[in-house]
Amino acid sequence: MSVTFLRKVLPAAIVAAVSGQALAIEPANFSLGGMTLTPVVKLSESYDDNFREVASPDEESSWITTIEPSFVLAAQDRLNVYSLGYRFNSEIYHSSHDDDNTDHFLNADAHMEFNSRNRLDLAAAYSKQEDTGDTTSLVENDKYHSYNVGGVYGFGAESATMQLELGANREWKRYDNSGSLNQDKERDTDSLSATAYYRLASKTRALFEVVYNDYDYVTFDNLDSDSMAYLLGLTWEATAKTTGTAKIGYESKDFDDASRKDPSGTVWQVGVSWQPRTYSTFTLNTRQSFNEGSVEENYIENTTTSLNWNHEWSSYVSTDVNYSHTEEDYDNALNRKDETDSIALGLNYEMRRWLSVGLGYKYSERDSNVAKENFDRNLVQASLTMSF
Repeated sequence: MSVTFLRKVLPAAIVAAVSGQALAIEPANFSLGGMTLTPVVKLSESYDDNFREVASPDEESSWITTIEPSFVLAAQDRLNVYSLGYRFNSEIYHSSHDDDNTDHFLNADAHMEFNSRNRLDLAAAYSKQEDTGDTTSLVENDKYHSYNVGGVYGFGAESATMQLELGANREWKRYDNSGSLNQDKERDTDSLSATAYYRLASKTRALFEVVYNDYDYVTFDNLDSDSMAYLLGLTWEATAKTTGTAKIGYESKDFDDASRKDPSGTVWQVGVSWQPRTYSTFTLNTRQSFNEGSVEENYIENTTTSLNWNHEWSSYVSTDVNYSHTEEDYDNALNRKDETDSIALGLNYEMRRWLSVGLGYKYSERDSNVAKENFDRNLVQASLTMSF
């Protein structure tokens, strides 16, 4: 973490820590013949002084108006739950209307319990997005859409000593840029997983997990690869005021192209929540993994850690303080290495059950051994969230 980062954000963090955290509204729903419809809309105005995440002196700044409505249609039949959700996020860049964009997100989920020992979760999703930050080209934003379909079958009663979960997923990712821009990132990904749980105590289970991924690139098939990961860990619920899952193991990646380096090493996933008081929650998430690359790099070794503190100062006022640190090690000719720090501060006032007002600030900074990849970014936002 750089001295500049500390000097800029720590005074603001101290102020936010004594101010409060945002509470979510409690939206009402409409009954539609055995189903419920829940609409929510969020309006925000923000100022971003470097929305392209580029090094000085190429920064671009703008006021940004965002409109984000969402709808969830849900139905329940005993223990079976079904939902269909849609939201779009429309951004208007007042200093750069060429960057105006609207992202779309559609998802369908089903949870089915056939009996006390057999259950099935199914999920399908579609998204169409446009990114202005950290894009491949400064001339054109990254534009892409993806489809995703998958499911998890669970066997074993909740009180059983042993439980088993089997998962499968397929994702299609395509880019909508002009010409051949970002074609090297278009791929299909197939994933299979198996997780065995062993009960150690009433609320604690040990686990062993195996995950297989197959990456099939549409145009640049010399990037095709598959990977295997083996993880051991624990998962626990409401034990000594904490809830979480921690897994650590080994992953190896094998490229179809024999000339490419096959990486392997330690990977982990940890997510823990600690609630010392009913109105105050700390959440820690950390992960190390191998991320997909492009024609510029074979892969990216990624380590990310974030810590969030949510505190309800009253039934109306709350705050969030979040810090994250990411390290990325690129396997390319430049041996690029990035470290990114960010801190986000949020204050929320719930004026009514269906109406809340929020204020937020986020500072991000990347230090890289490739000078053109350095940046710092400030984002200030005021938002209004409404329901019925």
